[in-house]
Amino acid sequence: MESIFEKLWRLGPAALVLKAIVAALVANGLLLGFILVRRTYRKWYFAKRDARVFELRKDWDRLISGEIPYETWRQKSFDRRIVESIALDALEAAGAEESAQLLKFLRESGLIEKRIFEARTLTGWRRMRALVALGQTRALEGISAMAEGLRDGDLEIRLAALRGLGRTAAPQAAEGILAWVGERGLCVPAMPLQNALIQCCAERPQLLIPYVQHAVGPLREVLGRVLGEVATPSLSLDLLQFVGDELDELRAAAARAMSHADRGLAFEVLSELVGDPIWFVRLRAIISLGELCEPRTIPDLIRGLTDSNRLVRLRAAEALVKLKTEMAPIFQEVIATQDRYGLQAYLTALENAGLRGKLEEELRARTAGNDEEKTRLWKILQTGVLLAEETVLAESGPSKSAFLS
Repeated sequence: MESIFEKLWRLGPAALVLKAIVAALVANGLLLGFILVRRTYRKWYFAKRDARVFELRKDWDRLISGEIPYETWRQKSFDRRIVESIALDALEAAGAEESAQLLKFLRESGLIEKRIFEARTLTGWRRMRALVALGQTRALEGISAMAEGLRDGDLEIRLAALRGLGRTAAPQAAEGILAWVGERGLCVPAMPLQNALIQCCAERPQLLIPYVQHAVGPLREVLGRVLGEVATPSLSLDLLQFVGDELDELRAAAARAMSHADRGLAFEVLSELVGDPIWFVRLRAIISLGELCEPRTIPDLIRGLTDSNRLVRLRAAEALVKLKTEMAPIFQEVIATQDRYGLQAYLTALENAGLRGKLEEELRARTAGNDEEKTRLWKILQTGVLLAEETVLAESGPSKSAFLS
């Protein structure tokens, strides 16, 4: 009697097709079996975790206060992960008092030290997970371990370490980041680096000065933007060296930072930067001038009102409206520019600030000047259109009588 293998051999090429079908059926069966087993296991795991979270939550206050000994849950990896996850999530939304209590708990239970050890010894995704958890704690003792993570060869791990350092918002973290970029250059995307440095350099912005002076290329642009965000009045003299810098971003950063400098010095520098050939440098100079809130900035703000860039015009108009001075003379100067785009920007800022009525009252109450000039100003304010004086006088019969009454 022939065996099954002999029968298959006589089938020739058809045997190969049959074998392939059998192999595919077996593979599909194994795959479906794996999926079912995996789903069953995950269902069991999540049910177990949910039940354990509920148990730990009931005694949470006693657990973090130390009434429940740490040994009851710390030796169990399942419980330890749950407790750490709950503590870190609570830390994100906690107030000052609760944050201090949670941080004390994480220290006394040894969870922070465990994450520091893992961040220094593990590799790959395990190291990244440890760095993320360490960053969530915002603990200063983790800064050195996260600074070491910046030198990892994996970009994702470097980003996790960088974000963790930024969360601490500590000058020590800024020193670690700046030392790293000083050695390696810009080896991460610019935005995460910029955000981390802004948070960490807020207390001591002077840390940036030597690095900005010696940095080159894109890194210098990033450091310049950070310097512009965190500069304080104490840095006004240090920032003067960047006013004439060839790098557009650095001039713009100096313009932004000048709003925090001595008013006399800031006015002179910003008056020069208002005429910069780059639009965003002019924009930041106008914004800084507006923050000075001084009448002597009016000529430069009027100049900004005639700028070719729409954003510069809008910012200049907003600064003019915010000035605590009479509005009618400024309105006259706006009209004198004969720039319809500047006029529209000023009227828009006036409406947004809710000050149109105040300007109308000032125009009604003015006694200086002739009636024709008053009528012309009133007509332009009402229509928002620049008209020749002759046209206004010819068409302003009803408006003139209403205005003068």
